Amino acid sequence: MAENIYDCIIVGAGPAGLGAGLYAARDRQKTLLLDKFYPGGQINNTDRIENYPGYLNIGGTDLTMKMMEQVQTFGGEIKTSSEVTGLKRLDDGTIEVTCGKDVYVSKVVILTPGSSYRHLGVPGEEEFRQAGAGVSYCGTCDAPFFKDKIVVSVGGGNTAVEDTLHLAKYAKKVIMVHRRQEFRATKVLVEELMEYVNKDGSNVELRLDNVLSEIQGEGKVQKAIIKNVKTESLEEIDCDGVFIFAGMVPNTKFLEGFVDLTEHGFIQCDPAYLRTKVPGVFVAGDCRIGAAMQLVTAVADGVNSAMWMKSYLRDPNWWNEPLSEALSPAEW
Repeated sequence: MAENIYDCIIVGAGPAGLGAGLYAARDRQKTLLLDKFYPGGQINNTDRIENYPGYLNIGGTDLTMKMMEQVQTFGGEIKTSSEVTGLKRLDDGTIEVTCGKDVYVSKVVILTPGSSYRHLGVPGEEEFRQAGAGVSYCGTCDAPFFKDKIVVSVGGGNTAVEDTLHLAKYAKKVIMVHRRQEFRATKVLVEELMEYVNKDGSNVELRLDNVLSEIQGEGKVQKAIIKNVKTESLEEIDCDGVFIFAGMVPNTKFLEGFVDLTEHGFIQCDPAYLRTKVPGVFVAGDCRIGAAMQLVTAVADGVNSAMWMKSYLRDPNWWNEPLSEALSPAEW
């Protein structure tokens, strides 16, 4: 029976999962990656990635293929169309992972199901969110592609304010749409935004008390329709892109009752070792609390979890040790 037990099962084969899979497999751990659809996650919808170290410009699918090849070269097993529906810690300390009719057992599980951008569901959003068509959910990722163009940003939280200011470094004009007069972002960010908006020659305009109603264009974004929530009047804005900052939805519904989740569904963990409340179960990537929601940090999370996994495999009691500077991965 022991030979059928994996050393490491990774739930999700996005950037975090592939990063974890590479390090676990290269360390000669018996490693299995399970993905609901196909490896890569959200990066497969990105036609140009310019902020991943080592690549000046690479397509999301191309990067996924390279990462998959690395994992498989070192013996990592990847199963696609394998949706995990349940997890259970057994009496012997191993973790049972259920995938429909298939059941796997592992000494360690790394949770990397990722998260999804919250969509507004307005007409045109789905049509133009394909790579290069003009709808984006990440200003940090895509702002350089809109240099000297006119864009609309939608939202009022921290990410919306920060990414709108980032967009302003590249775009000719940014029109920020928010449904209220007051922003949900922290006071210091709002002050920074207003200072920028009110300065002479500012390229950021506000449309408060407005919501995005529709996105129009032929093949790519050409126009955004916004509606005033008080007067219900419509305004057409000629633009080259629409950035939607409505938050993230972690793909963690199936984990309810197994690990601790925040009110919004993000997985609770300690920030250094990425341990959850369940011994042997780590978490990595956009689904965890405190995640930076970037490709490179998701990969780094996966790497860190695979490295800390060795401490647990050596001594299960390590799981309950407090955060300490006594042991770091570099000392292995």
